[in-house]
Amino acid sequence: MDLKNKLVIITGASSGIGFACAEEFAKRGANLVLGARQYVTLCEITADLEKRYAIKAVAVQCDVSKEDQCEQLIKQAVLTFGRIDVLINNAGLSMRALFNDLDIIVLEDLMAVNFWGAVYCTKYALPELLKSGGSVVGVSSIAGYHGLPGRTGYSASKFALNGFLQALRIENLKTGLHVMIAAPGFTASNIRNTALVKDGSVQGESSMVEEKMMTAGEVANNIADGVVRRSRTLIMTGQGKLTVFLSKFVPGILDGLVYKHFTKEKAPLIK
Repeated sequence: MDLKNKLVIITGASSGIGFACAEEFAKRGANLVLGARQYVTLCEITADLEKRYAIKAVAVQCDVSKEDQCEQLIKQAVLTFGRIDVLINNAGLSMRALFNDLDIIVLEDLMAVNFWGAVYCTKYALPELLKSGGSVVGVSSIAGYHGLPGRTGYSASKFALNGFLQALRIENLKTGLHVMIAAPGFTASNIRNTALVKDGSVQGESSMVEEKMMTAGEVANNIADGVVRRSRTLIMTGQGKLTVFLSKFVPGILDGLVYKHFTKEKAPLIK
C-alpha cells in the first residue's frame, strides 16, 4: 500500500506510540484523523503535522471506552474524507498490582479501553475498510502472548484483542481486508506513568528503566512498514520474539524467567 493521500485513523494519538504513529504516517503522506481524550493536545498535534508535512489532519475528542464516541470518531472521518484506509487501534491503558490486592474496577477499566475500544472502532469502520480493501491494526503487546505478573488485566485485555483480530482476519480471508497484530516489547512511553494501581489511581512513576527500551518512534516505523507490506503479525524486539517462542515450546521455563525478570522492578510486587 502506498500511504500517500490515504486516510488513517489513530486512537490514543495524543502521546506515546499513537503520537509517534501520527508523525510516521504523516511523514509518509497520509491524511489523519486522530482520536484521544486530550483534545487541546490533539489540536496542537494536528496543526503541527499539517504545517510540517503538507497533509490534512483532524482532531476528534474520543474516549474509546464509550461506544458512541467511537462511532462519532468514525463518522467524522467519513464525513471529512469520504473514505477510511487504515484504522490503528492504539489507545491503551496499563496497570500494576497483584490480582489479590486490586479492585475489580481496574480490570473492567482496562478491558473497556484496550479491548472494547478496539471492538467499537473496528465495528463502525469496517464497512468503509471493506470498500477500500484497507487495514485494521491492533496495537497489542507481548503480554497478549504470555501473562505478566502484576498485569492480569492488561494481559487479559491483550489476549482478548489478539483473539478478536485473529478471528476477524479469518472471517475476511476472501474480502481483501488486511488485519495486523502489532506486538511491541517494552516501549519507552508514558503508559507506565499512567498505569492504574490496585485502587484504580494512577501510578505516576514508571517501575522500569525506560532508557533501555524500544522507542515509540521505532514502534511506529515498524507499524507503518507492516501496513505497507500488509504483514500478518509484528513481534517487535528480540526479547519479544524469544518470549513468544518459549511460550509455545517451554511455557513452564518461561514462567520462571518472567517471574525472575519482574523481581527486578523498582519496588517489585513479587520477590
